[in-house]
Amino acid sequence: MFLYGASGHARVVADALESQGVRISGVVDDNPQLDKFGSLPVLHSAEGCSPFIVTIGDCRIRKKVVERLGDVAFGKAIHKASVISPSARIGDGSVVMAGAVIQPGAVVGEHSIINTGASVDHDCRISGFVHIAPHCTLCGDVSVGEGTWIGAGSTVIQGIHIGRNCFIGAGSVVVGDIPDDSFCYGNPCRVIRKNEIDHE
Repeated sequence: MFLYGASGHARVVADALESQGVRISGVVDDNPQLDKFGSLPVLHSAEGCSPFIVTIGDCRIRKKVVERLGDVAFGKAIHKASVISPSARIGDGSVVMAGAVIQPGAVVGEHSIINTGASVDHDCRISGFVHIAPHCTLCGDVSVGEGTWIGAGSTVIQGIHIGRNCFIGAGSVVVGDIPDDSFCYGNPCRVIRKNEIDHE
């Protein structure tokens, strides 16, 4: 397995892979000043490397890197200290950190992050390139659109739809649907302004 992005997030993904007994062959990073990431070699070209996990926390940048990599294989990192129902589905390139719980019927799209201690309840539908930050709670039947970030410690009540490319601030309590491209936070969570995202 290769990681793309020598970041703090990469350290946590590496820990999840090591808990599975998966060998990490190296880290690819665009910074020419880096040659080591812990004990791992840092490569400056993805040529000949596969499979990958893109270890970049920012949803937008992660998507751009995946698109740039093109037709390569992607793995998954699922920490052995997470709890995942056999009927849940996790997309390629996605990571599930220690203490996370994913309940029956939940679907996590490709290249998403279910971070430390997050809870994704039954029948939730999480699109690709989403980040569910540490200790978030998604109650049953929640849907989350592509590219959305839900901040640490937030709670989303059952049946809520959150659109694509949204930012939900840490500690928010989401009690109503959130439209696409919203920047919002609070208890109850309110839309503050448009989330300016480059969709290209």
